[in-house]
Amino acid sequence: MHMLQRDPSPDDSEPQDGADLSPWLIAMAEFVLAETTPTPLPHVPEITLRLARESVPLWDKIERNRDLRGGPPYWGFAWAAGLALARHVIDHPHLVAGRRVLDLASGSGLIAIAAAQSGAAHVIANDVDPLAVIAISLNADANGVAVEASAADLLPPDSGFDPAAVDVVLVGDVFYDHDLAGRAFAFLERCRAAGCLVLIGDPGRADLPSERLTKISDQSVPVTRNCQNVAAAGPDGADYDVRPAAVWAFAGSVAHADVA
Repeated sequence: MHMLQRDPSPDDSEPQDGADLSPWLIAMAEFVLAETTPTPLPHVPEITLRLARESVPLWDKIERNRDLRGGPPYWGFAWAAGLALARHVIDHPHLVAGRRVLDLASGSGLIAIAAAQSGAAHVIANDVDPLAVIAISLNADANGVAVEASAADLLPPDSGFDPAAVDVVLVGDVFYDHDLAGRAFAFLERCRAAGCLVLIGDPGRADLPSERLTKISDQSVPVTRNCQNVAAAGPDGADYDVRPAAVWAFAGSVAHADVA
């Protein structure tokens, strides 16, 4: 499993050297393994992810366990926008083949895995939730691809991240929260200004700045019934609804032929 990368903070009491951190990592991995089931994905059958069945009970377990330090378990599900962008990448591997790729707000690692399967030279899957980084590592290993998982916060302008270090930035469903949407779009603008190809998967969020973007793909994505995502199937098997999701690029940044 790829080593979890964490940035120390003043109130971070976790030890930082590899030997002392191992029990903490093992406990995190054991939690993810216990709460998820390998699940073949509809819409992207090339990829199998470890998925949870229900988000609320899982989040309750995380909040009750102070050692986990996780947020909402977005990593335990495959979201419609991520499925759409992963499908687009796999169907158009020239977008990432031989290139350095960043998957921002990676969650389960779905999009990062799609990029790695499509021939990317190097893939960074970034998510600030440490449990997501564990899930990304487990999912990448299970799909037989190499992905660098990172928990660093890349959004602040002074984060130290150099957008020129990557060629392609992929992001699925990051505009669900108003405050996050503004910070994420500012980061993506910096990446685009540095010459990156930026592709965004979105299910129709109100805060998506669509007037600044060009839609390059419309898809109908199967998701677990009454959900916005795919979860692990229950005892009665999988039951799906279909939801719309789209893939977007910065308006005028590239010709349509370059992204489709």
